[in-house]
Amino acid sequence: MGHLEALQKIADQEGGNRAAGTSGYEASARYVEDQLRAAGYNPVRQVFTYEDEDLDADRQTFNILADTAGSENHTVVVGGHLDSVPESPGINDNASGVAAMLETARWMAESGVEPKNRVRFAFWGAEEVDLLGSQHYVDELSATEKSKTAVNINIDMAASPNGVRFVHDGDGSTFGEAGPPGSTGLESVLFDYFGKNSLAADPTGFIGDSDYDPFLQAGIATGGLFAGDVGTKTAEEVQKYGGTANEDHDRCYHERCDTIQNVNRELLKDMAGALGYATLAFAMTQM
Repeated sequence: MGHLEALQKIADQEGGNRAAGTSGYEASARYVEDQLRAAGYNPVRQVFTYEDEDLDADRQTFNILADTAGSENHTVVVGGHLDSVPESPGINDNASGVAAMLETARWMAESGVEPKNRVRFAFWGAEEVDLLGSQHYVDELSATEKSKTAVNINIDMAASPNGVRFVHDGDGSTFGEAGPPGSTGLESVLFDYFGKNSLAADPTGFIGDSDYDPFLQAGIATGGLFAGDVGTKTAEEVQKYGGTANEDHDRCYHERCDTIQNVNRELLKDMAGALGYATLAFAMTQM
């Protein structure tokens, strides 16, 4: 929650948002970089340029990448977007995912974990424009680097106030579209975490709506965690998770009210736990 408070304060000071190409995004990035350095990482910026259609001009922004030790031949990319939409401070979408990533990175460093496989924590820029940061990252990978990327674990909106513990349908058994080879394993690991902790979880489909999609299109194993946005909560979901039927999972999605008051703290704890569990599982697995 401390990370969410810090990112909320930044949005408050920078015009109410943390959108790509703005001072709010720059301040958010500096906060993330400071947190990573304090934990012993060496974050780097991956800069890229995109066309801002509203301004009819090019705009520059960047991803932030930070690596653990471990074999680069089996890189685990843990990703979530750092930017908000211009209309919102973006605390559930996606400061919640950023906070879970920062805590996973800090925990791995402070616990003395020596990963077999390199973990790359990737904080994507311009997701809200059109998944541009993650697409740029994948586009810049050589064929060899793609083959050395073992899996992408995505986290986007981890604390929806009327939310659900969604896991992407890696094997396609529910929604018909499987992820690339290896995606089934990620789905299994995430459901394993929730099962071991007696927490309900449900599959969700790959619909191209988050930063997993460039990895999926490149044939890299992918999936991850999502708590819901404008989807309507069903009566069945209420029986499993509580909350209110026939209302959005997050009524403040892309709205000014996506503030720290919009956060489901218990759900954030569950999703952050699942992210840490899956990250460590793939970091330590002999591949």
